Amino acid sequence: MEAIEDIVIVGAGIAGLTTALGLHRLGIRSLVLESSDGLRTTGFILTTWTNAWRAMDTVGIGDSLRQQNNQLFGLQTASSSSGLPTAEIQFDALGTQRGHEIRCLQRRTMLETLANELPSSTIRYSSKVVSIEESGYLKLVHLSDGSVLKAKVLIGCDGVNSAVAKWLGFKKPSFVGRSIIRASVYYEHGHSFEPKSFRYFGEGVRSGVIPSDDKSICWFFTFPSSSKNEEMEESPAKMKQFVLGKLGKIPDNLRAAIEKTELDNIVLSQLKIRPPWEILLGNISKTNVCVAGDAFHPMTPDIGQGGCAALEDGVVLARCLGEALRDKQCMSSEEEYKRIVRGLQSYAKERRWRAFELISTGYLLGYIQQSNGRVLNFLRDRVLATFLAGLPLKMASYDCGKLRAS
Repeated sequence: MEAIEDIVIVGAGIAGLTTALGLHRLGIRSLVLESSDGLRTTGFILTTWTNAWRAMDTVGIGDSLRQQNNQLFGLQTASSSSGLPTAEIQFDALGTQRGHEIRCLQRRTMLETLANELPSSTIRYSSKVVSIEESGYLKLVHLSDGSVLKAKVLIGCDGVNSAVAKWLGFKKPSFVGRSIIRASVYYEHGHSFEPKSFRYFGEGVRSGVIPSDDKSICWFFTFPSSSKNEEMEESPAKMKQFVLGKLGKIPDNLRAAIEKTELDNIVLSQLKIRPPWEILLGNISKTNVCVAGDAFHPMTPDIGQGGCAALEDGVVLARCLGEALRDKQCMSSEEEYKRIVRGLQSYAKERRWRAFELISTGYLLGYIQQSNGRVLNFLRDRVLATFLAGLPLKMASYDCGKLRAS
């Protein structure tokens, strides 16, 4: 059985659902294919910076999400070797950086909010893409159940192991030699953490805690990977003990939060990136196919921009396709195809350098903050501390624009 779809989006993650919702706001229908049997709500809390809130406001979900999550008003960094503070930034008192909005959201809440704004027929679950082939102006999308979709536009939002990215010629993302342990903690009677993001560096590791609301916080711990760490992957209890043994001099309330963490709420993952030169040289779009989100620009979490950048992608992609498909009733199939190709090229041009900057900044920031060399440690803690702490805010100052070009 073959069905023709104008726009097929592979993957119901942040990038895929934001693109679909942006198109829906413009009156354009899309079909989202999700390989699992429901929304993938794994993962804990996302830091949503100012650029993310601009994108969420653009697609109309910002206000409802604000009501559920507290705003953060500062960032504090300290050395876990000495226990001494290294920098503190207030988000509401930064001169040219004024007006920042930073909150932490449950990934589940964001995905459900996006999905609930879409028509019920938009997402098709249990639909795994197994191959892609060309057929004139269309792409044939073969699914694991044997069905085939004919797509006028194919968008890959299918994560780090993207089938669409592979079709475009991208290699698998590269492992950066570091891993991260993430967890969330719920306090029935409320926690004692201030509404700030807290980061600690030293001895080659990096840790932090971020409040989500009055009763929930998340913490993270990044560290160099080794063969000795592999035995932890299937044992949250070992992960917890590993973190507790490597924390260094940190505040008692963070150590207590880690000790309180339920084992079901701890997850370990390797950190991977798309090397920046592949972003500059690779095919973000090719004919009527493109990628967005982690399929396009997997990055380390050091500046907290992975989910934020996926939201930006969705807005820009919806805008570019909206312009391309405007007044489509008057177009021939050939003209429609040419306009789609130009629209995706515009998207790729707009997003290429932004993705390059985010990946490069995140990687370098993580490398410096997690270094264990004497010179870099001195520069990090004594010379560059305020500059490094301010880099995430610089990256968050970006505005992806509105759905309709002015």
